[in-house]
Amino acid sequence: MMPAHKNSSEEKPLTTLPAVAAGELSPWRHQSVLVVDDEPGMVSFLQRSLTPRCGWVATAGSVEQAAELLSRRHFDLIVLDIALPGRSGVEWLHQLREQGFAGDVVLMTAYADLETAIDALRAGAADFLLKPFSVAQMLNAVKRCFERSSLRRENFVLRRELDQRDDSVEGMIGNSIIIREVCTRIKRIAPTPSTVLIHGESGTGKELAARALHRMSPRGAGRDAGPFVPINCAAIAEEIIESELFGHIKGAFTGASSGREGLFYYARGGTLFLDEISELPLPVQAKLLRVLEERRVRPVGSEQEVPVDVRVVAATNRDLVAEVAAGRFRSDLYYRLQVVEVRMPPLRDRLEDLPDLVDYFSGQLAARLGVPELPRDEAALARLCHYRWPGNVRELKNLVERSLILGYFADDFAADDETAVPPAPTPESAGDESLAAIERRHILGVLDICKGNKSEAARRLGVSRKTLERKCAAWGV
Repeated sequence: MMPAHKNSSEEKPLTTLPAVAAGELSPWRHQSVLVVDDEPGMVSFLQRSLTPRCGWVATAGSVEQAAELLSRRHFDLIVLDIALPGRSGVEWLHQLREQGFAGDVVLMTAYADLETAIDALRAGAADFLLKPFSVAQMLNAVKRCFERSSLRRENFVLRRELDQRDDSVEGMIGNSIIIREVCTRIKRIAPTPSTVLIHGESGTGKELAARALHRMSPRGAGRDAGPFVPINCAAIAEEIIESELFGHIKGAFTGASSGREGLFYYARGGTLFLDEISELPLPVQAKLLRVLEERRVRPVGSEQEVPVDVRVVAATNRDLVAEVAAGRFRSDLYYRLQVVEVRMPPLRDRLEDLPDLVDYFSGQLAARLGVPELPRDEAALARLCHYRWPGNVRELKNLVERSLILGYFADDFAADDETAVPPAPTPESAGDESLAAIERRHILGVLDICKGNKSEAARRLGVSRKTLERKCAAWGV
């Protein structure tokens, strides 16, 4: 047990608090601190020092009071006295680490010896202050903790982005009506905190849309922008996906030799992008639903729930309504995710954007590959417009890269009859044919390619099925 006597902050004159300059924004204004000490003088001193600099400062006089506060909200840093009534600060720190608390803890004591310091380090203390200490000593300790925390987040996000790097475009390219509508929708949704569900085939740019939502939101703009953390749910083994998302404590499962924060922790203040969300196992879907509803995560093996401030953007290339009907996706999670939806169009529905996309990829990739850009070839572009593009924009990008390496448009696949779409008639071939006749020929051609599937034909033509059926009825088809 620690000695009952404790030095008071009044035993040594305190250094005058360095004030935050008028009009200056504190770099810690988004950080929260919990001060745990039963000495009123020390509590007052720490509160006066930290409140002007931090976003939130709470105080507690015992471990029990501190645990109650921690159960209600997240704290980025705990400044904890060792000698407290009841349980000591070191004992509580051991328990916090076992429960999965990942924030930094600065321990304070009036009686420091080698054994106490070793015990504090083993418990996971980030720093150690010997009372009485100056304001500068205390602020330096807090600064080191916040800087380490920020670096951990940045390094984690950068490692993930390097590991999963996809040189996709950073902006929406194209001028078609359908892509302009997508851009308008993203601009309207981005400033809100709502959860977003993005639909689209593989390669249509779902992550691009998610990044745009983040960049144009308060979370992704300005000096204090939060991180954008992407995860492909289909690329992570089922047995570790829960730990990857929510974190785990030491000993939570075989091989968990140390605790680890999850992606929700690293995305706090920013956006978490869950790509291919339909691949999540059902048990993890249930836990994700709880997180979305309560904004709290529980690391694997822990009894402690941690509040999180994260915007979730999810994406899928599957029909989630069909997945729900088949019992592979929870209906309650689907309705929780589809607060707002964005549908990324396939490339075959926006072929007028193809020349712009080719020019963009040619310029972007030529610089990276160290080769000259391909000159615009209108005949090659016309051939590319007759291809169905099952791989969408990603497939087009790969084609441009291959063409740059070869030195010519590698577009011989575009003549495949199974994927071709009927070319628009030229003025020479049209002759005196009326506009109504050209329309009829084109619509029937698309219907023929779709083997009579009117829903698919209507989607490709950009009209409603009802409109298509009305025209077919008028033509006796």
